[in-house]
Amino acid sequence: MAGAYDDRDGTIWMDGQMVDWRGANVHILTHAMHYASSVFEGERAYGGKIFLSREHSERLHYSARELDFEIPYTVDEIEAAKAEVLQANGLTDAYVRAVAWRGAGEDMGVASKRNPVRLAIAAWEWGSYYGDAKTRGAKLDIAKWKRPSPETAPSHAKAAGLYMICTMSKHAAEAKGCSDAMMFDYRGYVAEATGANIFFVKDGEVHTPTPDCFLNGLTRQTVLGLLEERQVKVHERHIMPEELEGFEQCWLTGTAAEVTPVGQIGDYTFEVGAMARDIADAYEKKVRS
Repeated sequence: MAGAYDDRDGTIWMDGQMVDWRGANVHILTHAMHYASSVFEGERAYGGKIFLSREHSERLHYSARELDFEIPYTVDEIEAAKAEVLQANGLTDAYVRAVAWRGAGEDMGVASKRNPVRLAIAAWEWGSYYGDAKTRGAKLDIAKWKRPSPETAPSHAKAAGLYMICTMSKHAAEAKGCSDAMMFDYRGYVAEATGANIFFVKDGEVHTPTPDCFLNGLTRQTVLGLLEERQVKVHERHIMPEELEGFEQCWLTGTAAEVTPVGQIGDYTFEVGAMARDIADAYEKKVRS
């Protein structure tokens, strides 16, 4: 599948029924378009099975509640819809996007209690998120934007509005020839990349930021499990910017990114080393097991 995302063959599940890909549209006065009242999940299917599928569906419900709305479909119904989308489009290895939002209705101000909540699920073939970075290591810029305090935004929800500064940061990074950007949090600690969590290695031990103001990704949690199986000591803690110079390896984790080694962040360089490669290989085996 190729071309613009609004002009493709296939079908998308919307509000309980399958619709033609090109006809999966919403009205211009949809509340989410104006006020970002939208949550989503990014998932990957391997060999026809979505990795941690139910956990993603449960998190979608959690995110919606964080934005003060309820999705009118149960987790079981969402699970069935995802399977239907994969089958209808003949996909086995695919990226799956579920999105729920406040639609067009009687309200068109900040408040939108009277507007319907809608849900759609699409799937498409999507290769490596960072291209050949899995072998050579991704190059990251350092973003000027910071992840917000949990007191200013629902930082543990996978909410569309939280990605506005991510888009701007990634665009700035790409303009510099980078794949992505690393972001600090509102206190100045290392946080994450624009759509992936981050890990570092020093002296055979792993250091990763405490997810107290950003999403504790499902891939991140899976990788922590893989490290525990290998009896690798992990430090979940606040990481200062000046510590980057002392780390030897680095990798990103996320559904789209999977496990991607990092070769450079700003002026700091990292080895695409044995531990990063081992965890990437182990993750690849786990999602296909």
